[in-house]
Amino acid sequence: MGSKNGGIIYFLLGIYTLLISWHYNHSIFYLIIHYIFWPIYLVYEILQGHLSHDLWRTIPASYFK
Repeated sequence: MGSKNGGIIYFLLGIYTLLISWHYNHSIFYLIIHYIFWPIYLVYEILQGHLSHDLWRTIPASYFK
């Protein structure tokens, strides 16, 4: 994987984390904090199980319906 592809994936995972953050918190403050520390927040959400039971796919899809 080239560095260009890695940057795109990193960017898309950051956007994905912001969608999850907004779904659970509905707060601009938390959105900014989670944007700064998004890799840690994404791992936290995965370990807590907030993305289990198909929520990893349902949450982002809810923004585009």
